[in-house]
Amino acid sequence: MLIGFISLSSYAQETNEIPESYSFSLEEAIRYGLAHNVEALNAQRDIAISLKQKWEIIAQGLPQLSGAVDYQNYIKQPVQLLPAEITGGEPGTFIPVTFGTQQSMNATATWNQIIFDGSYLVGIQSAKTLLQITENAKTKTDQEVKKGIINAYGNVLLAEENAAILKNNVESVQQTYDETKLTFENGLAEEEDVEQLEITLLTLKNNLNRSQRMADIAYEMLNITLGLPVETNLTLTEELEELAIQYFDLSILQENTPVEENIDFRIAKNTAESAEIEVKLEKAKALPSLTGYVNYGYQGFSEKFTFLNDNQEYFNQSILGISLNIPIFSSGMRSARTQQKKIALEQALADLEYTKNEVKQQINSAKTEYEYSLDNYEVQKKNLDLAERIENKNKIKFKEGVASSFELNEAQRQLYTAQQDYLQSMLNVITSKVELENLLDTTKYEEKE
Repeated sequence: MLIGFISLSSYAQETNEIPESYSFSLEEAIRYGLAHNVEALNAQRDIAISLKQKWEIIAQGLPQLSGAVDYQNYIKQPVQLLPAEITGGEPGTFIPVTFGTQQSMNATATWNQIIFDGSYLVGIQSAKTLLQITENAKTKTDQEVKKGIINAYGNVLLAEENAAILKNNVESVQQTYDETKLTFENGLAEEEDVEQLEITLLTLKNNLNRSQRMADIAYEMLNITLGLPVETNLTLTEELEELAIQYFDLSILQENTPVEENIDFRIAKNTAESAEIEVKLEKAKALPSLTGYVNYGYQGFSEKFTFLNDNQEYFNQSILGISLNIPIFSSGMRSARTQQKKIALEQALADLEYTKNEVKQQINSAKTEYEYSLDNYEVQKKNLDLAERIENKNKIKFKEGVASSFELNEAQRQLYTAQQDYLQSMLNVITSKVELENLLDTTKYEEKE
């Protein structure tokens, strides 16, 4: 089944077309969803962005080479006044002169290099934390996507099972109704018995129609969660009871995964680390920074545009420079910023401790909820068996004229409630386990096309 699914997916990628239908087990659906769900894909793209940002930060401290070409054409050259005496003129008078050529061109290349900058060193440290933040965010997103797929998959199975049960109930009540109506027409039954069964039948048919519509909606929600168009035809290869049995696992209640491995704790830890780096960054801004540069270029001058001619004369120039920037006094601005970051760090550390306790409580609560779902599943299974036996006995008694239509109706209502409770209990086993798994981080699904 998995090999066929992979081939189908590969075909879709090669032809850039979406197949008309898919067939999924739950595990296949999870793997497909993690590879195609929009939120999962965007989380992966966030990691790609953070890797580029990491290199951007590193590259700031590496040599930077830039070039520039400047062309100037004085449409009207500026005039300077010189004393007329220098040319033999009358003292106290001036003569207008222009300096330089009408056109000039200057081409330069500059090499810049950070020699020391405390902010850059802190930035290198922040790049690693930035990558961890996006990776943990991806893990959290994958957990939520996985949970969403399981819930959507389970809701489809629940809707289908519910529709199938309601259909059987309709057929069963329809048969009893037809028989009772015929008996009434022969004068051997009360009209009230027929009317009571008709009420039950109409209610069941209405519920069946609604259940079938809900099944369509459940399929659409599963398609969206998987990253498929809503109109895609899906075939689910597993049944609700089969999944409930697979997710019936008492051993997970004994799992004692360290809180530090929980994804919410790791995200809170990333926040605290980021706040600590911001404190270091503000402190680093008070340190001197040293940069160096080398400039080399050519200048050409001409009355006309002859800069592309072979005989154009150019004059070269070069500069070597070092710049030292020393922060001396900021009127308390840097200190105020540093104190703000320190307070933010204290908040982040407090949130980290709170998250640690909260995760412990959530794990304990999830274990309790999962344990209850297992017990409830067993109880509802027994209740359903009892309700079926009671309803069957009352149906026989009703046909024999021993039980009234009200007694049969009460037994049927009890059966229908037991059926719904049993279906819901199976879904609760599945959803409560995945919630506990996410908190314990015990199950990981690799992305797979």
